[in-house]
Amino acid sequence: MRRCLTFVAALLPLAAPVFAQTKAKAQNVPEIPYESVPNFLKLPPNLYLGESMGVATNSKGHVFVYTRSANTRLFEFDQNGTYVREIGEGNYGFEFAHSVRVDPQDNIWVVDEGTNLVMKFNPAGRIVMVIGHRPEAVEGALATTNAPAPPAEKYILGRPTDVAWDPQGNIFVSDGYTNHRVVKYDKNGRFLRQVGSERPGSEPSQFNTPHGIAVDALGNVYVADRANHRIQVFDNNLVLRSIYDNIGDSWTVCVSPGPHQYLFTSNSNPNGNGPGTWDVTGEIYKMELDGTIVGRFGHASKEFGGFQVVHMMDCRNPNEILVAEIESWRVQKLLLKPPASGSASR
Repeated sequence: MRRCLTFVAALLPLAAPVFAQTKAKAQNVPEIPYESVPNFLKLPPNLYLGESMGVATNSKGHVFVYTRSANTRLFEFDQNGTYVREIGEGNYGFEFAHSVRVDPQDNIWVVDEGTNLVMKFNPAGRIVMVIGHRPEAVEGALATTNAPAPPAEKYILGRPTDVAWDPQGNIFVSDGYTNHRVVKYDKNGRFLRQVGSERPGSEPSQFNTPHGIAVDALGNVYVADRANHRIQVFDNNLVLRSIYDNIGDSWTVCVSPGPHQYLFTSNSNPNGNGPGTWDVTGEIYKMELDGTIVGRFGHASKEFGGFQVVHMMDCRNPNEILVAEIESWRVQKLLLKPPASGSASR
């Protein structure tokens, strides 16, 4: 019981109005035609997805889905969407899923918001690294106070949201709900530096719910600064380079591999938004790394083919996007077609 009370108390800040979504300021953006592959993921009988928080692929095209259901679970599917296995069932780090990523060596990383952990599984499914510390159940329910947040610590995370790596293997974590920062660790998990702090802020290099993170081939870091309605771009030492604030509320970011990399971000539309928001949010943007918008695709919808809160994307193939949807309990595979016209300006 104490464990449950601790977890519920830790999540109480979610009751605040954090889901107000913003219309993107970008104008005259070309629409990218797309189609959604029907019934892409094929689950065995009596096995279901809950809230689909994270999706990622490995070098073989296998798909990993991190989902919140009666329990938090991590599933693997093959490149055709056929169920392969469950990874990490019953482990101490699974409580409240938030994201999954796969690194260049095909290690599987999950970020669990409920246990304050980032966990690295090797391709065989064994845990080989843990960053963070799960709150001790023996401490009982966490008190909710209006006291200032304690200073963010090097190795204690506060409801982290996402993880990424640079070409040298350095690890970047968006530590996003209790803390509001990005932390850089070396490949062995040693703290190097951070930007942001335990307090939310709206100035450059401050964050209010850093909700997703990605790194390009040069080591630049792209952060979905969701409640500040922008993406912030940093160099490898976490020094600010650019801000893209014309794409609404960035819920997640993804950078495609290859010689020509693209940046994808979702202006998702959750339940609870005000009247009219369904008409002006819900889309995904495809961008050049410099912030130039190539096009947009998708719309808010509970029906298949539209999106009901894209929480995370995989863009290993920039023309085949996988989207994990938190409120529709599904993962869709989207096949993009060339946009009708040229790029829009920033």
